[in-house]
Amino acid sequence: MSKRGFSRRVFLFGSVVLAAGCKTTPRRALRRISPNEKLNIAGIGAGGKGRGDIRNCASENIVALCDVDDNRAAESFKTFPNAKRYRDYRQMLEKERDIDAVLVSTPDHSHFPAAMIAMELGKHVFVQKPLTHSVYEARRITEAARKYQVVTQMGNQGHAGDGVRELCELLWTNTIGFVREVHIWTDRPLWLQGGTRPKGSDPVPDYLDWDLWLGPAPKRPYVSKYPGTDKDCYCPWVWRGWWDFGCGALGDMGCHIMDPANWALQLGSPTSVECVKQEGMTDEMGPTKSIIKYEFPARKFRENFPQVAWYGKTLPPVTVYWYDGGYMPPRPNGVPETEQLGEGANGSYFVGESGIVTTGCYGNDTRLVPATQNAQIKKPDPFIPRIPGGSPHAEWIAAIKEGRQPGSNFNYAGPLTEMVLLGNVAVRAGVKLEWDPVALRIPNCPDAERFLRREPRRGWRV
Repeated sequence: MSKRGFSRRVFLFGSVVLAAGCKTTPRRALRRISPNEKLNIAGIGAGGKGRGDIRNCASENIVALCDVDDNRAAESFKTFPNAKRYRDYRQMLEKERDIDAVLVSTPDHSHFPAAMIAMELGKHVFVQKPLTHSVYEARRITEAARKYQVVTQMGNQGHAGDGVRELCELLWTNTIGFVREVHIWTDRPLWLQGGTRPKGSDPVPDYLDWDLWLGPAPKRPYVSKYPGTDKDCYCPWVWRGWWDFGCGALGDMGCHIMDPANWALQLGSPTSVECVKQEGMTDEMGPTKSIIKYEFPARKFRENFPQVAWYGKTLPPVTVYWYDGGYMPPRPNGVPETEQLGEGANGSYFVGESGIVTTGCYGNDTRLVPATQNAQIKKPDPFIPRIPGGSPHAEWIAAIKEGRQPGSNFNYAGPLTEMVLLGNVAVRAGVKLEWDPVALRIPNCPDAERFLRREPRRGWRV
C-alpha cells in the first residue's frame, strides 16, 4: 500500500487495458437501475463548478465527495453531510463500491484520468468541458466510453437547451441555403495569460493538497500569487491560462460557442487548422488574444427529420474562424454598427448562400441580420425533441435510468473536443497544420504532434 492508502493496482490497470486493448465491458458489471430508483453519485471536484454540478444532481443520493481543497469544498461538504469525504479520487473510487455515477468537475488536466478510472470501474460519468486536456486524450476517452458501455455526458450545457435546436431548425430548413463560412468569438480570457513561470515558492496552505492538485501534470512548486499582481498564480481559477493545467480561452468557451456550428453543420474533423494571429503566447501560457482558422471538407448531412431540407445531401466545404481576447470578426455587409451580433461579447454568425444568421453563446436568440430580414421569414415549428428544463444533468440521470445516451455523450463530445483543442495545437505550433484524423497525425509538421499529447507524471498514467 502507498502512503495515501490506495493499492498499486489502481495505478496499473490503465496500462494493462492500454496494452491489451480496451475491454468491451467494465471491470465491475453495471448495476441495473429502475426509473424510480435513486442513483448513487460521487463528485470529483466539490468546489466552484463542481459545487453547481453536485447541486444539480441533488435529486439522487450524493454518497461521496472528493476535493483537494477543503476550503473550496466546504459548502458542498456542509450541504451533503452524509457523503463520504476524500481528497484522492483514486482512493474514493477503489473504496466506494456502490457508486453508480461520477461527476468530474476538476481543472482540465485531471478530467481524463478521473473519468477513465471511473469508466473502467463501471461508473457512468459526467465530465465538465473541455472533455479532456489534449487531443489524444479526447480520442482515447471516446473509444473507452463505447467499449465500457457506460452513459456519458460532457458539461457543455447549451447542448441540452432549446436555443441550439432552434438554430439547427432554422438552418436545416434551408432558410439561408448552404453555409460556407462561420465566425465565432468570445471575450475570454478573463484570467491571466501570456505570462511566464514564476521563480521561488510559497508554503502550501494546510487546506490544500498541492501534489494531488497537480495530479498528472509535471511537478512544480506552489506559488500563491502571480508576481506583481494580486491574482492567484495557479489555483483555484487561474490554472486555465497555463498549458500544463488548462486549455485557455478555447478550452473554456470553445465547447460552448462552437457547439451550435458543430451540430448544425455536422462539422466533424477539419482538414487544416491555422493560427492567423495571436498576441502574448509563451511556452508556459496561452496567448492574450488569438484568431484561428479551421477548414472543413465537404461531408454528408446525417440528421433525419421530415422537415430537414439537407438530409442525405453533401454539405459544401466550410471555413470557421475563432476570435478571442478582444479580436472580433468583420461586420457583415449591410449590418448597421448599431445592430448587435450574437450576444455582444460572445456569439457567432453563419454566412449562407442567401443570408446571414447570428446566434448567442448557446444558440440562443437566433435571428437573421440585418434585422429587417426577419420580417420576411417564418421560423419553422419545433421538430427536434426538447430536453425538459434544458438541464444536461437531468438529461444524463434520465439516460442512465432509461439505458440510452444523452445528447452530449462522448461519441459527440469527444470529436467536438478534438476539433476545439486542435486550435491550441495550431497556436503553439505557429504554422498552418494539415490534419489526419484517422492516424492522429500532422503530415506537414510532425514536430507539432508533441502538442497532441503529453506523458503524465509517474503514478497517473491510465
